[in-house]
Amino acid sequence: MLSRPITRILTSAAVVLIVLLPGTRAFAGDPLEPVDCSAHPQAPGCTVTVGTPERPGGGDDSDNSGGGSGAGGDDGCRWVEVDRPPPAGADPDSGGWYMEVCGTDTSALGSPPQWIVNPPEPVDPAVLARQASADLALPSPEIRANPDPEHDLLVQVPIWLWVDPSTWGARSATASVPGVSVTATARPTQVRWDMGDGTTVTCTGPGTPWRAGTDPSAASPDCGHVYRTSSAGASGAAFAVRATVTWTVSWVGGGTDGTLPALTTTSTLTVRVAVSQAINGGTA
Repeated sequence: MLSRPITRILTSAAVVLIVLLPGTRAFAGDPLEPVDCSAHPQAPGCTVTVGTPERPGGGDDSDNSGGGSGAGGDDGCRWVEVDRPPPAGADPDSGGWYMEVCGTDTSALGSPPQWIVNPPEPVDPAVLARQASADLALPSPEIRANPDPEHDLLVQVPIWLWVDPSTWGARSATASVPGVSVTATARPTQVRWDMGDGTTVTCTGPGTPWRAGTDPSAASPDCGHVYRTSSAGASGAAFAVRATVTWTVSWVGGGTDGTLPALTTTSTLTVRVAVSQAINGGTA
């Protein structure tokens, strides 16, 4: 019964939907006024439906101005406040007596009065979204490359770069309070490779893994690099390679959705790059 929003049926020459914020009251000359918009335990806030005398609020399913149970309800039911003392031991300011009235005849009381405790202040879903985003367990990228960076690489030889699939893909986390649940989802969108030789490579996906049997002189179709100089003059005679993944973050819950600032994760490794030496043989 208490799943219906607290509403008030009014009449006017036009059809208008007005939403009153929690804690406000709606007055329309009805003998059962006022309605305390914060008193419904599951849906604080009033939805006031204004209609013509022929269509006193709500409307059929084809009326986009406020039909359905979310704006007055097809059954025309709403909750109205009843002036009577609070129950024994109850704080008069902690709630109020409300009665469900259905149909257009406000003298026909649809249910006995019920004491409804005022709900806590509604939680902003965006606040929960930020909490859920902070709880996202985003993996650092596992760097993969061919030729194998465990061995010396060679100048002028194409290197294939990719991120291991186990560290690529959407990750989600949820934050909840009673009545509201928000889920934040992070999706990897690009990898920026700082190659250590002063160049960067930005790939819009995880990169293509190199497969045995592929021409070793062929370049990666979507994410690779060719060193033009050796790492002999770099610190430690090696290049520091850094892969930074950018994650876009979106959220949904509490009847709405949105986006949050992007997140990043990073991994590094060192590679040694040498110049290939050709050995020419001859006869004595």
